[in-house]
Amino acid sequence: MSLFDHKVSDLHELLHKKELKVSDLVDESYKRIAAVEDKVRAFLTLDEERARQTAKALDEKFSSDADKGLLFGMPIGVKDNIVTKGLRTTCASKILENFDPIYDATVVQKLQQAETVTIGKLNMDEFAMGSSNENSRFQKTHNPWNLDRVPGGSSGGSAASVAAGEVLFSLGSDTGGSIRQPAAFCGVVGLKPTYGRVSRFGLVAFASSLDQIGPITRTVEDNAYLLQAISGLDPMDSTSANVDVPHFASALTGDIKGLKIAVPKEYLGEGVSESVRQSVLDALKVLEGLGAVWEEVSLPHSKYALATYYLLSSSEASANLARFDGVRYGYRSPNAKSLLDLYKNTRAEGFGEEVKRRIMLGTFALSSGYYDAYYKKAQKVRTLIKQDFENVFETYDVIVGPTTPTPAFKIGEKIDDPMTMYVNDILTIPVNLAGVPGISVPCGFDGGLPLGLQIIGKHFDEATIYRVAHAFEQATDYHKQKPQL
Repeated sequence: MSLFDHKVSDLHELLHKKELKVSDLVDESYKRIAAVEDKVRAFLTLDEERARQTAKALDEKFSSDADKGLLFGMPIGVKDNIVTKGLRTTCASKILENFDPIYDATVVQKLQQAETVTIGKLNMDEFAMGSSNENSRFQKTHNPWNLDRVPGGSSGGSAASVAAGEVLFSLGSDTGGSIRQPAAFCGVVGLKPTYGRVSRFGLVAFASSLDQIGPITRTVEDNAYLLQAISGLDPMDSTSANVDVPHFASALTGDIKGLKIAVPKEYLGEGVSESVRQSVLDALKVLEGLGAVWEEVSLPHSKYALATYYLLSSSEASANLARFDGVRYGYRSPNAKSLLDLYKNTRAEGFGEEVKRRIMLGTFALSSGYYDAYYKKAQKVRTLIKQDFENVFETYDVIVGPTTPTPAFKIGEKIDDPMTMYVNDILTIPVNLAGVPGISVPCGFDGGLPLGLQIIGKHFDEATIYRVAHAFEQATDYHKQKPQL
């Protein structure tokens, strides 16, 4: 049995009893990486020397009587679009392939304060643009449940590393489902917090009004502990919200009697596979058995979410990625005879196809004569989508549905068809547009591939989401199943 089959709270207890050392946990992580990484390919950069030094220092520190937090000594992986001082951060892109940050993201500082150990940086779709992890400049990550399948994206490396037992938990980022979709595909727990709950300072921006960093873990309890550690107001991020951070783990009571669940009919309609639909209905029966009640509702503007998202996110990407021009940092084209050449050649050579596609779409939507017809219209529809959620939450505590329309698809199956690939995020995108929190928890299998249940909550009410997710998790054993690598 791997040490990583235990919950964080169990490992914490073993550390306190001196039955385990931080060095043992770090050893376990690198041993597992050595055993399976050639199959999974979740990591882009490992930080082994520094991790082992940190573990040694924490072991020495642990012999004193100082108070130790719950995450003390726990190994973690970090998505490669979250900057780490002195540790290469590439966004899985050629344009940043040798970028060595000179500061840490706020979430990384918070992990250091919690005294976790960073094992390495995780693979992703380039600049977080993709739903399959096939857009990485460096390698394709494979789904640990079936190596012929994608792990999802863009946080595919983050989800696959946890599912494969390489790290205890990881950080991902979610712009349109990029934590929840890979969590569903890889059979782990992934949360997109409320927009503003977690600082974005040090997250390389894709779409600033949608991006949010969040935790990917094996269990709901571990997820609550990790969110606790990374949440809070940050003066370095103007969109960081000044709201109290509750003790999320105290919400895990298992009691959901009388809880009111809304099930949008749009989330179980056309395009959702029968196995996914059935797994959600079975999950609702479990929740009913625990005392909750559910009713079908409508989120009428959901059908416009996909078009709205790709217009807004691409427009913001067009603006955010303008900084990568070969002048200050990152890749610089050697084939430039003028400044204009430098800009054009650097971006043409440095960005991948999907990133170029979205920059061009966004630049078009923001251009003179098209701004009102596309970007401004999309912002108005975004408001309507947000109002749909607010209307439902006046009556219901949470919204429940599938995380993805199908289980993980084959590597190479959709890479040449961008529109089919985009539709994969159809059930997760509305959550980002509305800024509300959502979690994916394992809820079944189809042909040996995991399926995810999505639970969506009110603004800054992650505690209720965790309460429902934990009650469901404890009543089922999906989270105990592991891929056989």
